[in-house]
Amino acid sequence: MTSRAEARDILRRVGQQPDEQIDLAEAALALGALEVPGAALADYRRHLADIAHDLAERVSPTLDGLEARISWLHEVIVERHGYAGDHETYDDLQNANLLRVIDRRRGLPVALGILYLHAARSQGWTMLGLNFPGHFLVRLEADGARAILDPFNEGQVRTAVDLRDLLKATAGSAAELEPGHYQTVSNREILLRLQNNIKLRHLTARDVPRALEVLEAMRLFAPAEASLWRETGLLEAHNGNLAAAIAALESFLELTASERHRHQVAALIQQLKNQLN
Repeated sequence: MTSRAEARDILRRVGQQPDEQIDLAEAALALGALEVPGAALADYRRHLADIAHDLAERVSPTLDGLEARISWLHEVIVERHGYAGDHETYDDLQNANLLRVIDRRRGLPVALGILYLHAARSQGWTMLGLNFPGHFLVRLEADGARAILDPFNEGQVRTAVDLRDLLKATAGSAAELEPGHYQTVSNREILLRLQNNIKLRHLTARDVPRALEVLEAMRLFAPAEASLWRETGLLEAHNGNLAAAIAALESFLELTASERHRHQVAALIQQLKNQLN
């Protein structure tokens, strides 16, 4: 059984790793364990190993290519293990917890995307997450060819027309595709995106203490992400925890490169200190 302290230790180590060394699935399991005390991570690790093994069994060097890899991923993740997007209860918090996603075989785009990334990378394939707004997508590459896959919809290949329609569905009818939507994101950014789903749902429910717990975990694996410290400081101030707010905002000042934000936050820190006196 994995305790919260052990899960935090895993995330703290992730926070010290270069991005390319981060094991996305392992980090996501640790994040899930924070919400499920006593979870047996060994069981979930075995499941992830099974996915990698099932994919390896299907890979054929004589047929290897982009279309074959897409087909193999579908066979293993969707047909063999039954994963799909949760269209019925999309906002259920379980959909962003990889442990519960594995239990239920349902999840959000980014949680399912982590499974696709884990499977593809287990075979040494090049797969990356994309900065597409509102709906996480992955890009698979092979022999100079590329395809954008939708983990939420059974790993379907998405064309430019599909992406335009998807963008308008999530960002409004006036939205149009931009080059930035195709940009790749780092492993750490994927984990931040996963946790943002949980944090935003807590904030929507006005559960600030739970949102602060999520931010604490995010700071463990992304300690140099200045925005996390600023948001923590603002929420702590909202909750009346002035000393904690000041400490978080001072950490923000040490990390940020934005002069505008530095001036705003420095003024806020002084206001909070005045309230303490």
